[in-house]
Amino acid sequence: MAQTPDTESNRPTWFSDIPATLWTIGLGAVGGYLFYLWRMPLAWMIGSMCMTTVLALAGLPLKGSRRLRNVVIPVLGLMLGSAFTPDVVGNAALWLPSLTALVVFMAVTMSTVFWFFYRVVGMGAISSYFSSTPGGLATMTIIAQDFGADERTVALTHSVRILLTVMIIPFWFKLFVGYEPGTVTMLGTFSDIGFKEVIVLALCAVIGYAAAHYARLPSPFLLGPLIATAIVHLTGTASAKPPTEIVNIAQVIIGSGIGARFSGVRLTRVFKVFASATVSTVFMVGLAAAFAAVLHHVTGLPFESIWLCFAPGGLAEMSLISLALEIDPAMVSTHHLLRIAVMVFSAPILFKFLQSRFHIEGDTRHPAHQR
Repeated sequence: MAQTPDTESNRPTWFSDIPATLWTIGLGAVGGYLFYLWRMPLAWMIGSMCMTTVLALAGLPLKGSRRLRNVVIPVLGLMLGSAFTPDVVGNAALWLPSLTALVVFMAVTMSTVFWFFYRVVGMGAISSYFSSTPGGLATMTIIAQDFGADERTVALTHSVRILLTVMIIPFWFKLFVGYEPGTVTMLGTFSDIGFKEVIVLALCAVIGYAAAHYARLPSPFLLGPLIATAIVHLTGTASAKPPTEIVNIAQVIIGSGIGARFSGVRLTRVFKVFASATVSTVFMVGLAAAFAAVLHHVTGLPFESIWLCFAPGGLAEMSLISLALEIDPAMVSTHHLLRIAVMVFSAPILFKFLQSRFHIEGDTRHPAHQR
């Protein structure tokens, strides 16, 4: 007699994760709405992030969705691409000093934070190296695992970095610059977008992603639509911007995903990683502010814009902050694109050189911390 197929066991993993994912996004939306009522900066993303982070650390089994994140990330690409107008590109030459300084900032940051993780904290050599990069959570975690690092330590360190950076900078603007959340002029409304504009933006998202994926660019879901939308806006083919409502949904999904990364992590058991990641993040954010202050006096560019350009947050997260604060999103996204490109292509090559130069075998700890 034929056995009845076990449909439950044949379901793909992502299907079984749907209830937990929806539950996580729902809790994140509650946090976002509360922050919106309290008129907090970047309310929907930070609110959802704080709500899910606290609940995840408290033991709730939350679940982020990379699939949903990849669906909404192109929305950010469309927004950022729409910021590249002919006037903006005409001012791009003004960014050359800060783009050059960004590479110097990355070198100083990595060397200092690596020394801190390896010599002071006692992390393994490989984990220390890939945890010290000022960006690239997903990319650096994958590459670090390939080189033999502690994947959990690297991922947790970068998660704390993004969490704290996204919280520190908007609150600084609220407390010391007097920022008040309002309607972001970079965004549109559903009534602003005609049928032609919808088709053009949709094609930018689909074709842009496909081209970026084929070219093996980092973050193709973001970079592809961004580049495609920038082209059509520069040529005058389209001028529409994604609606505010869609952007708020994207913020909730991204913020909830960040918080869900801490699900299953016991704060008491990983306190050392949390503490060291917090110290390194504060250092990175402070150093970014110092570079911004110097460049402001040298170039005359706004301090706030340069600070966001150098801040060690994720490309998507920092882009949302620049949009919410109405601080030159084209400049901010261009700098973070350079940061990603430098990190993705140079970090593995540099590590291979250091590995052969200093005979690094395995994720060894500094002798002072070995038992």
